[in-house]
Amino acid sequence: MPLAVYILGLSVFALGTSEFMLSGLLPPIADDMDVSIPQAGLLISAFAIGMVVGAPLLAVATLRLPRRTTLIALISVFGLGQVAGALAPTYEVLFASRVVSALACAGFWAVGAAVAIAMVPVNQRARAMAVMIGGLSIANVLGVPMGAFLGEHLGWRSAFWAVGLASAVALVGVVTRIPYIPLPEKKPQLRQELAIYRDRQVWLAIVITALAAGGVFCAFSYLAPLLTDVAGLDSGWVPWILGLFGVGALIGTTIGGRVADAHLFGVLLSGITASTVFLAALALFASSQVAVVALAFLLGLSAFFTAPALNARMFNVAGAAPTLAGATTTAAFNLGNTSGPWLGGTVIDADFGFASTAWAGAAMTVLALAAVTVSLRLQRDGRGGVSRSRLIAKSAATGTGSASGADRAVPAPAHGEGSSARSGGSAAGSA
Repeated sequence: MPLAVYILGLSVFALGTSEFMLSGLLPPIADDMDVSIPQAGLLISAFAIGMVVGAPLLAVATLRLPRRTTLIALISVFGLGQVAGALAPTYEVLFASRVVSALACAGFWAVGAAVAIAMVPVNQRARAMAVMIGGLSIANVLGVPMGAFLGEHLGWRSAFWAVGLASAVALVGVVTRIPYIPLPEKKPQLRQELAIYRDRQVWLAIVITALAAGGVFCAFSYLAPLLTDVAGLDSGWVPWILGLFGVGALIGTTIGGRVADAHLFGVLLSGITASTVFLAALALFASSQVAVVALAFLLGLSAFFTAPALNARMFNVAGAAPTLAGATTTAAFNLGNTSGPWLGGTVIDADFGFASTAWAGAAMTVLALAAVTVSLRLQRDGRGGVSRSRLIAKSAATGTGSASGADRAVPAPAHGEGSSARSGGSAAGSA
């Protein structure tokens, strides 16, 4: 595995830490900025909105630009966004810094995935994508708890400075280790990539991903105040419990990535069902310290157990357009990361309490299960536009078009159910 792939994983560690660390910093940010906790929670939604808009927008905008130069520009903007957040004098400035950081983060994900695939042979794509996703998992295990720890002892701004420093290290790695990736001789055809949106299975994949991610994030975003105000734990426990969620995420990613190859819909159904059960249990037993700690671990496990299958499903139905497929997956995850915190904040503002965020999240995952059932039925009936995607893929393979800068480095993924489950993690955005 080229060292450059690990540099991309290091970069994703910084991106993921920034994306998720606010779940442990909401109370101090709310106090310092003189806003409510639900208002502070909108900072999470702001980042997610930036990812939703930025992923497809920057994927298209940079389709014909040099990959290495694009990565350098994006990680630089991301790092500057962290500095702006650390120095933000008002809530509005902090909000804007989150949106800018998210736009850069989304672009880096979309381009970085294509670069990682282009640097390795086809039989090592799974490992390359696992390294990138591993950066996100480690961010949940180490980066997010460390951010909460810094916020508790040195103030929430110190967490932003720390991510800014990690971004600078990643920038040095990108400048010195990412090789020049030549663009394809035949320029990418945007119209061909946009054709994937005629497939109803693509839209179902977007809905499933958004609802599954949003359900877990609805509760996770407000986990810190739930732990302290409802379960009665000391704030010093928050980083450790967030770290426990990250350990569950790392285990879940490992197991789900291996099982999803052969049982993609089985992973979707079992993983989302498990998340629904754990969210309902969290709502019922929110005042029990032991139960809340255990459920934080189990939620991390079930959410990230499902994530590889969610990614893979999008690449299975839209593999003929890998650039937009990856960007669409990132956008779908962050639609969930936007709607989840918003819904959680809404039920808190309605005076239902912090535990109600878990009920709201469970409602979202139930809808996700319904969408999975519809998608599975369409596939079994031979409907849903899969044949259209195969025709596009055949066209690309015969040289009539190219979907991304990586296409001439590796073949487009096949469309069998298990064929691209491992490579599907290339745009996890997020989870």
